[in-house]
Amino acid sequence: HVQLVESGGGSVQAGRSLKLSCAASEYLTCMGWFRQATGEEREGVAVMSGEFHTSVANSVKGRFTISRDIARNITYLHMSQVKPDDTAMYYCAASPRICTFNRADFSTWGQGTQVTVS
Repeated sequence: HVQLVESGGGSVQAGRSLKLSCAASEYLTCMGWFRQATGEEREGVAVMSGEFHTSVANSVKGRFTISRDIARNITYLHMSQVKPDDTAMYYCAASPRICTFNRADFSTWGQGTQVTVS
């Protein structure tokens, strides 16, 4: 049973940077970051398959990147130039195979870490 633990959230001023981390209990092919603002649907932010293949949502492209430390099973979301619209609960998710922004493809989810931009 895979476990995911997010960390790194908090309050940050607009324009600053923040790095979220997701520690996984084992390796899975695809790791993703999703976010859910109050009253909104959960949306995909960035996904990464293996060591090299990444995809970032248009809403954060150019500001957010995803990376992985394969040896330590840690996935990062590097957030820069954050905006108030980035305020949300950020969730880490894992998929054994498919790597898309479809939430249904992800079988394991973390508890989330809150990011608040003011």
